[in-house]
Amino acid sequence: MFRLGPWEIVLIVAVVIIIFGPKRLPELGKGIGQFFKNFKSSISGEDKDKNDKQNPSA
Repeated sequence: MFRLGPWEIVLIVAVVIIIFGPKRLPELGKGIGQFFKNFKSSISGEDKDKNDKQNPSA
């Protein structure tokens, strides 16, 4: 299986810094964080909707 070692992580971070620049990294991190937050909430929302359809409370 594919595993990342410390040197691979350093290389990936260096490439990201070169591509985006150090000033845009906070924006990039914020965008990625919001994406995962929305993704998690949409997944949990789908599960909640499925349970509501199977077991109506009214």
